[in-house]
Amino acid sequence: MLTLYTASRSRPVEARVEEAQVVALLVRRCAQGDASAWEEIVQRFHRRIYNICYRFAGSADDAQDLTQEVFIKVYRTVGSFDGDKASFNTWVTTVTRNLLVDHFRKTRNERATDSIDAAQGADEDGPTLADRLAADGSENPHKHVESRERREMVHGALQQISPDLREAVILRDLQDMDYREIAQVLKVPEGTVKSRINRGRAELARLLQRTYRQAL
Repeated sequence: MLTLYTASRSRPVEARVEEAQVVALLVRRCAQGDASAWEEIVQRFHRRIYNICYRFAGSADDAQDLTQEVFIKVYRTVGSFDGDKASFNTWVTTVTRNLLVDHFRKTRNERATDSIDAAQGADEDGPTLADRLAADGSENPHKHVESRERREMVHGALQQISPDLREAVILRDLQDMDYREIAQVLKVPEGTVKSRINRGRAELARLLQRTYRQAL
């Protein structure tokens, strides 16, 4: 069963700043050998890293293995983190993305993702598919079944979106990263990030509309 996630861009800026400060302290303690700080870092970032791995691997077992590899990499290199260059969240996402790229180069097997948080159309801040599907499935059991079927349609459509567009949509709509952070992770200009997100959302909407018409 697919898991439904919604974006959290409405969270106050103050809360984000406070969280970043807490994480920065944890990282410093971890770099100094504090085991409890490392355990808290794992707890805070496990879901994020697992979600990214799962959406690119398409398998829970593969995602678990990849998540473990990411944390091993993070633990070994946490001392190299430079808070003046990027947030820890951006740094962790970059480590995850680089490991996934290496993994897929070795296996030469491009996997699918099941992100359902792409907004329909080119509106950057419009309602996401997750928002729409959540609303569709919240009224009664019949609506819930319809919502599940729509999620399955989204899963199929996402298999047809190119990796460049897919990862941009995942980082923006599912991981709630801003354009600057995504640009740092993907090592491309912000304009390219916005273009990929818009194209990915539009392509997903087109594929979903075609699939829906075929299902009628």
